[in-house]
Amino acid sequence: MFVRLMALAGFLFVSVATHVLVAQQQLQGPSIAERYSKREVRIPMRDGVTLHTAIYTPRDQSHAWPILMNRTCYSCQPYGAANYPSRLGPSKTIDDEGYIFVHQDVRGRWNSEGTFDNMRPHRDGDLPIDESSDTYDTIEWLLKNVPGNNGKVGITGISYPGFYSAAALPEHHPALVAVSPQAPISDFFFDDFHHQGSFLQSYLIATATFGYQHSGPTTQRWYNDPRPSSSDAWQFNMMLGPLSNASEFYGEDCFFWQEIVEHPNYDKFWQERSIIPHLKDVRANVLTVGGWFDAEDLYGPLHIYQSVEARNPGISNQLVMGPWGHGDWARGRGPTVVGNMPFGRDTSRYFQEEIEAPFFKHHLKGAGDPLPFEARVFDTGRREWSSFPAWPPADAVPSKLFLTAGGNLGTAAPATEADAQQSFTQYISDPADPVPYRERQDIKLQFTPRQYMTDNQKFATQRDDVLVFQTEVLTQPVTVAGPITARLQVSTDQGDADWIVKVIDVYPDDFPQLEGTPAGVTLAGYQMMVRSEVLKGRFRKSLEHPEPMIANEVTEVAVPLQDVYHTFLPGHRIMIQVQSTWFPLIDRNPQKYVDNIYKAKAEDFTKATHRVWHNGDHASAIEFLAVPAK
Repeated sequence: MFVRLMALAGFLFVSVATHVLVAQQQLQGPSIAERYSKREVRIPMRDGVTLHTAIYTPRDQSHAWPILMNRTCYSCQPYGAANYPSRLGPSKTIDDEGYIFVHQDVRGRWNSEGTFDNMRPHRDGDLPIDESSDTYDTIEWLLKNVPGNNGKVGITGISYPGFYSAAALPEHHPALVAVSPQAPISDFFFDDFHHQGSFLQSYLIATATFGYQHSGPTTQRWYNDPRPSSSDAWQFNMMLGPLSNASEFYGEDCFFWQEIVEHPNYDKFWQERSIIPHLKDVRANVLTVGGWFDAEDLYGPLHIYQSVEARNPGISNQLVMGPWGHGDWARGRGPTVVGNMPFGRDTSRYFQEEIEAPFFKHHLKGAGDPLPFEARVFDTGRREWSSFPAWPPADAVPSKLFLTAGGNLGTAAPATEADAQQSFTQYISDPADPVPYRERQDIKLQFTPRQYMTDNQKFATQRDDVLVFQTEVLTQPVTVAGPITARLQVSTDQGDADWIVKVIDVYPDDFPQLEGTPAGVTLAGYQMMVRSEVLKGRFRKSLEHPEPMIANEVTEVAVPLQDVYHTFLPGHRIMIQVQSTWFPLIDRNPQKYVDNIYKAKAEDFTKATHRVWHNGDHASAIEFLAVPAK
């Protein structure tokens, strides 16, 4: 099965070093070597395990320097005391300002000792070893053994290193005064490999990266990357069939795949891997960063910020959400384009120079002013930045748009006495003919898909198994600022269904091209996806204790769509799409209820008729927070 599957779909697996560690993507930079000395050490943890750590110290020893750390599971290469990366910190600006930079391989990865655990649970002090204790022990060693430090430490990282930054906060070392989790994973049932419990099949091949234990410290990759011969992700995943077939090439030695398969629900295994409940008694200054179009870790930054805010009143806790995909704020400068959508120039440079560098400079060096905001967020409709003293904004008003007969979307609730034939809109969902998550020619096998987050949804509008509801042309702006929930009244003639909801900004037919619009893309009439999410019907009451849907019984499914900050401008329309497949972004639901979808067989998959109800007794609506029009 492995050979046949790999021959069907090709993709050259992206190295994990290039996936996240932007600071280490290029060849050696001699200017770094001229300005910094490097040494590699093994720092002992409290249980005797040693962690490989690279320390870059400014050659200028005329004054003391603060320490800025990055802890990673993706390798702190290049290894060897004579080898330097082209960047040491999260930006060239921070490199130029000077810090003692510390890069560390986390426990059980690459050149460090120990056993790796994905999203290692935090133990709140009842057991001695977690990512917080490892960070604490590292800081304690650095303060005593690195000459010329000023006694202050910061930590930052993007994606998985963002989790390690957040995981340093509980019971943190007193010297840790500045922490910036960026695109942090917070809970693996909601970030990356799952969306609210639905498996991201688009991540299937990426499982190898996180799924194998090394036999001991190494500077060489110890797991094999699949290298299929074709990039046709659609064909690969269709031929794969049910996820139960994946076990034929991810065997028992891939511990992470086995954990995913054996824990299909939000049980204790996943719950204890969430860092969110442990973000209390924090005294450090926190700057959480995310991108509104981050396909991988959107849940993490929003919920980490909210948890720190709720549990630690009075500390400096700030949020930045920009017009970016995963980690885009740390990449190149120039026009910001996500997928097909341009959002202006130099948003990344603005973040690096006006937000990130001043944050660390103020808290670690005592220079400059503190950042003058609580939340700095980008309006992806107006294409401009705003600052707020709280997020969501205090003046945001709870609002609703109702899905009504004829594909309409409006503020008026449907009447109770609506004609029975207009009480619902139905469609047939067929797992054998799933709705693609983007146009077929754009579906590629890659580490993780990203560009689809702003895709034109016209291709889906044309399908019979996608329901479309839209407003009249807006005469006033509608600014959505904060979380969105799709509260659907639904039924099915089977025992389960995926409920996928997309919020879309429909551009006018005369909308002009914007600077930075990619070649071949026309923005006139564009249906830009603003937000999308999925929830399985089985999880409608509980993520931990799933229940089958009762055939033909109307029930509520509330789909959380996460936060947005987006203005739907006059001349535009707001569109909602509802569907039940989203392939191969997420796995296909058999629709026949099975206890564990990862173990479902081909014969368990069946067509189903789904209904979205919209009468006075069963009104479906989109709930959101709206801020007053400017």
